[in-house]
Amino acid sequence: MSATVIAVAASASHSMRKPVQDRIVLLAGLGVEGDAHMGETVRHRSRVAIDPAAPNLRQVHLIHAELLAELRAAEFAIAPGQMGENITTQGIDLLGLATGARLHIGQTVVIEITGLRNPCAQLDAIQPGLMAAVIARSPRGKLIRKAGVMGVVVTGGEVRPGDSIRAVMPSPPYIPLAPV
Repeated sequence: MSATVIAVAASASHSMRKPVQDRIVLLAGLGVEGDAHMGETVRHRSRVAIDPAAPNLRQVHLIHAELLAELRAAEFAIAPGQMGENITTQGIDLLGLATGARLHIGQTVVIEITGLRNPCAQLDAIQPGLMAAVIARSPRGKLIRKAGVMGVVVTGGEVRPGDSIRAVMPSPPYIPLAPV
């Protein structure tokens, strides 16, 4: 199966849910045009409270549609955009990427993966138990965060459902994804 964009979403407000759009425009070094999290410096409220001048490593949030299917099978009523993601993907192991991997989307867009989305209690406001459902433990007890990945826009452009996605890993040694 080839990797594709399933849905795109953006919201000008700091709400968890983002309405699905026909297209979004990504701006290099900033993020998703018109999204509350767009900017060179942090925009997520919890991060702004710590250091408002810190670089925004969370310009774009991507979630894999396979997670949404897993959640629906566990009886969570979840659709694209509801967990705050800008891009819903299919056919790519987002969580298996390395820090610095680049996603080439459509004709022009390049997103560099900066790390994992750290699930927060706001997910439980969508549906009770959702936060616990996007966290697992490996057989060795290591915490597994399944709520997608974050990235920065290297090359901007338009992203639409149906666009192809091609991942390019950075040079080894690979740095595993960590929460950003």
